[in-house]
Amino acid sequence: MAITYLKSGKPETERAADDAKVRGIVETTLADIADRGDAAVRELSVKFDRYDPPSFRLSPSEIEAAMSQVSARDLADIKFAQDQIRRFAEAQRASMTDVEVETLPGVILGHKNIPVQSVGCYVPGGKFPMVASAHMSVLTASVAGVPRIVAAAPPQNGAPHPAIVAAMHLGGAHEIYVLGGMQAIGAMALGTSTIDPVDMIVGPGNAFVAEAKRQLFGRVGIDLLAGPTETLVIADDTVDAELCATDLLGQAEHGYNSPAILLTNSAELAQATLTEIDRLLGILPTAETARASWEDYGAVILCDNYEEMLATADEIASEHVQVMTDRDDWFLEKMTSYGALFLGPRTNVANGDKVIGTNHTLPTRKAGRYTGGLWVGKFLKTHTYQKILTDEAATLVGQYGSRLCMLEGFVAHAEQCNIRVRRYGDQDVPYGTAAEENSNQKK
Repeated sequence: MAITYLKSGKPETERAADDAKVRGIVETTLADIADRGDAAVRELSVKFDRYDPPSFRLSPSEIEAAMSQVSARDLADIKFAQDQIRRFAEAQRASMTDVEVETLPGVILGHKNIPVQSVGCYVPGGKFPMVASAHMSVLTASVAGVPRIVAAAPPQNGAPHPAIVAAMHLGGAHEIYVLGGMQAIGAMALGTSTIDPVDMIVGPGNAFVAEAKRQLFGRVGIDLLAGPTETLVIADDTVDAELCATDLLGQAEHGYNSPAILLTNSAELAQATLTEIDRLLGILPTAETARASWEDYGAVILCDNYEEMLATADEIASEHVQVMTDRDDWFLEKMTSYGALFLGPRTNVANGDKVIGTNHTLPTRKAGRYTGGLWVGKFLKTHTYQKILTDEAATLVGQYGSRLCMLEGFVAHAEQCNIRVRRYGDQDVPYGTAAEENSNQKK
């Protein structure tokens, strides 16, 4: 395989050092929130957002006031996006059915899909107000049937962001807090005197938000480690440099550390894209952020053939993968590690981010190797149950269970089975021994 990097970002050692700094800051912050609760949360809000309201939770009148500031056009657009996301989430929910089956005569096994009982949905809003993240988390949790949905987002210019509040409310949030960053994650997960803790935290965010979720996992559930955003463009000579450069910078503008990678088998396209990115950075209003990401985290990788492109793409396991080739469906069939695929030049990552209907909270940092993105199923727990309806079934299963427990040396386990064999099978099993079959017993 001949894979050439025409451009690469900062070395992994430097990225690891950055991660270590974030890890230490988050650990100290979460410990402070656990110790001092609301006082620590308020100090962090003042420090990072210069926001010190009487209450971080919005009242119904405050929600109404915020929504009144959203234009009719913006409100209609939000509702359109939520319709698409709801439609797809409902189809996903319908695919998840409860199961009950009789595996042996008289033996009933089943599972039920039960919603998580309380969820904290984080909506980023630092550099850019991520209105769409409210649809992706709050609305999807609502479709799943979560009975308590808490939503939090940072203030914008010292006040709740009207469109984010509207999206949260319309999506089905039961509690809305104007609170950002790792302090919001800590407050929702750990709880304070004014915020009851939740069972699960979901939503994307910056490196500090993602690290807070990682450190809190176990105490609460999380959807996945989502952030900072990543994009991979897989392209051949069927598309041009302007399209590739636009799609790369479209995600690079998220933040200073958003990886954007072009993977191609066309040297001409690779060089042209590098030139086009320089041109677009000269006219892009958000160039300061996009340029920082491109310089430190951008890459252009040249491969000899499509098989090399496929192998490299699965190794990268990017959050977003835009595929624009003469064989898009081949990549759909063959790729195994990614957050979401965007197939063909007619769609793009921004469609998925904002409106098309699939969820935009997706695995980053190679997590696509072992998990998909946020979806309605993440808010549901699949719990099993069993029951035995006949004496014959209780005896048969109990005999097997007794012997298998004794095989492992678990005598008390075996006695759980033996007592059923004695009572329902009328069989005299000596205490602490393995149950045997009766000679006239049907198997």
